[in-house]
Amino acid sequence: MIEIKNVSKTFTQKKGKSYVALDQVSFAVEKGEFVSLVGPSGCGKSTLLNLIAGFETEYEGKIEVNGEKVTAPGPDRVVVFQEHGLFPWLTVLDNVAFGLKQKGMSKKDRYELASEQIKAVHLSKFVDRYPHELSGGMKQRVSIARALVMDPDILLMDEPFAALDEQTRYILQKDLEEIWQKTHKTILFITHNIREAVILSERVLVMATQPGRIKKEFAVQAARPHDIGDPLIHFLESKIMETLTDELEKVVREEMGNEYSIKKNNLSDPPADSLGDGI
Repeated sequence: MIEIKNVSKTFTQKKGKSYVALDQVSFAVEKGEFVSLVGPSGCGKSTLLNLIAGFETEYEGKIEVNGEKVTAPGPDRVVVFQEHGLFPWLTVLDNVAFGLKQKGMSKKDRYELASEQIKAVHLSKFVDRYPHELSGGMKQRVSIARALVMDPDILLMDEPFAALDEQTRYILQKDLEEIWQKTHKTILFITHNIREAVILSERVLVMATQPGRIKKEFAVQAARPHDIGDPLIHFLESKIMETLTDELEKVVREEMGNEYSIKKNNLSDPPADSLGDGI
């Protein structure tokens, strides 16, 4: 479904200096699989997602979707961002149906399809509301429904729940897991939250930084739905955090100097309910 092979991306900075964001990144995501990327800020997660989406086209290596080289955005891939990006002058129904309208679908047909997806994200009572009348979690549900109504093969999700409170985030995680199990969409999910990655995914890929690359892969072999009380989930969280510690050390020392150490300050073992937040 998605094949990334030896992908490198370099940005040119001021005064002609260059910065290597990604270095020889390789992995694949199979059809219907849910895979998460975690890593420190600046490791290239969003850059990689933009390349797969076709927003960025200058890179070295190979990116293919369904055997075809990615050269531009396409209807087979839809991106859900952290910011919902809803049109404030449109209702929930019209926001979800907007893409179908652009495709020339009749009002009756597009409203029917949009209503189905609004129901899937449990917002049927709010179809006539405007974005300013919705909570943050509701807005992000609308954003997910708007992506699903286009029936893409792949959902590319860039920290979609990062701005939400913990309780709302948990509810949306359960909703997304349910949607994935029903639709069998291929999902590549970026998050800083280790627990979120483990709860949602079948595999978690940990990225190293400076430059960005895949450091280690973890298979989540717990039974679905994943339970935060499952000892295997807790074990994977701790192993992923352990893998990330050296990378976080690099980031912290880059920002604060060599005298600062994560290990010295015992930041490598945060409370279980906030593993990975704020990385």
